[in-house]
Amino acid sequence: MRGIAAAVLILSADAGAAPLDWPVVEYFPAPAAGGQPAPYANAVRVGDMLYLSGQTGDVDGQLKDGFEAQARQTMENVGAVLKERGLGFADVVKCTVMLSDMSKWPAFNAIYVPYFPIGKLPARSAIGANGLAGGALIELECWAHARQK
Repeated sequence: MRGIAAAVLILSADAGAAPLDWPVVEYFPAPAAGGQPAPYANAVRVGDMLYLSGQTGDVDGQLKDGFEAQARQTMENVGAVLKERGLGFADVVKCTVMLSDMSKWPAFNAIYVPYFPIGKLPARSAIGANGLAGGALIELECWAHARQK
């Protein structure tokens, strides 16, 4: 009991302190597919950070044919989500790449790198996956710095 009473006393003593300045959280829904709302947000902004959901190489729910076409479309889809929020690839600070075949890593890099300004490649992780959503060959999740206006 002494521990709980002490914690209550500490919290009570701090009751007059200014509240913490928590950042606002904004949710940006993903487009509906087949008339059904998506079960995730396309992006979530917390303060100065925008967290993008993983993007794949699809257009209107249809995956492009082949790895390179999917990789390019994946990058275009990431760019579209960034643009909706007034951002671009220069604002991206972290990416996680998921590949169904890690032997495609060099091919992905050749497509990925030119999307970013020289000298501004984000931090990155890569995962080889046994399967990705919808049978995709690649999925890319990014975080971007979204300056407060």
